[in-house]
Amino acid sequence: MNVRTTRRTAVRRTAIALAASASAVSLAACGVIDGVGGSSSSATPKKGNDITVGLLLPEKENPRYDKFDYPIIEKQVASLTDNKGKVVYANADADAATQNKQLDQMIADKVDVLLVDAVDAKAIAPGVQKAKDAGIPVIAYDRLAQGPIDAYISFDNELVGQVQGRALMDALGAKASSSKIVMMNGSPTDPNAAQFKEGALSELQGKVNIVKSFDTKDWKPENAKANMAEAIRAVGLSNIAAVYSANDGMAGAVIDALKEAGVSKLPPVTGQDAALDAVQRIVSGEQYMSVYKSYPDEANNAAEMAVAKVQGRSIEFDALTRDHVDSPTEKNIPSMLVPVVALTRDNIEDTVIQDGIYTVKDICTAKYKADCSAIRLR
Repeated sequence: MNVRTTRRTAVRRTAIALAASASAVSLAACGVIDGVGGSSSSATPKKGNDITVGLLLPEKENPRYDKFDYPIIEKQVASLTDNKGKVVYANADADAATQNKQLDQMIADKVDVLLVDAVDAKAIAPGVQKAKDAGIPVIAYDRLAQGPIDAYISFDNELVGQVQGRALMDALGAKASSSKIVMMNGSPTDPNAAQFKEGALSELQGKVNIVKSFDTKDWKPENAKANMAEAIRAVGLSNIAAVYSANDGMAGAVIDALKEAGVSKLPPVTGQDAALDAVQRIVSGEQYMSVYKSYPDEANNAAEMAVAKVQGRSIEFDALTRDHVDSPTEKNIPSMLVPVVALTRDNIEDTVIQDGIYTVKDICTAKYKADCSAIRLR
């Protein structure tokens, strides 16, 4: 696939969304939203700037949540509310029961709006209903929760799987039809994982021989490693031409399993999230690709949605949620689907470095200095 073309398309789509948001802010500044005069940061009859946003994130295995999502959302909420708004944060550490307790506590504490990235999309539904009954809007963040949510923001998850699948097809080339591949999918309790899988299968099914497919409990690398060891025993190390891994944490575990089995040359392995260690594996040639998702875009827009929703700024909110999706319990949910881009050795500078996620120094440590020089990453 043409990575740069995908990047340009992503930028265009993001620009359209941001332009719509800017237009809504402009309308608010002119005093036409809900018939209220004043600037976009002025109080409205529904709620002023003294907003409390409850942020529930799912796990700590992926460093993105503590490193990017929480601080970006916290900063954006403060910026949008003249530093009067605050974010109350809890991380469930991959435990659905813990997250339900955290949600109950935030309802009891009477937060104004909830951003919820569910550990288990189905298990969170009763808590979402409790929030609704308490008059607290719930925005599903990054994963589509069940229950009466008010809005949803995430990346274009089917596109993530399609990008990964196309990358494997490109890597296999003319040998694709005779190639045996293993699929390491995400957690069965995460609706995103099903969408990634569906997107990948739309590119792979009928074009390659999928000899083993796993749904990996809780996205945990140790579970992925055990699954990969099972696949190697069943299929034979030399017979595995490629591995579809739904994210970078599992990709690292898959690669470890292949190495421990004595692989002489690593097959192409996909990933997602552009984690630092994955970017370094891409630089060194161990991992074939990842999917870069702009956490700043997702987190900043989520904060804008939360503030707009609780302040009753319907025009601004509608401009941010022009997409619509269905969950098993709700239809036509106002949504924003943020675009993604394939990350390879060819576009590291144009993605994670350009967006300020990592510096060259972060990536090109002593271990990877020669590899970085080889691809002119300096």
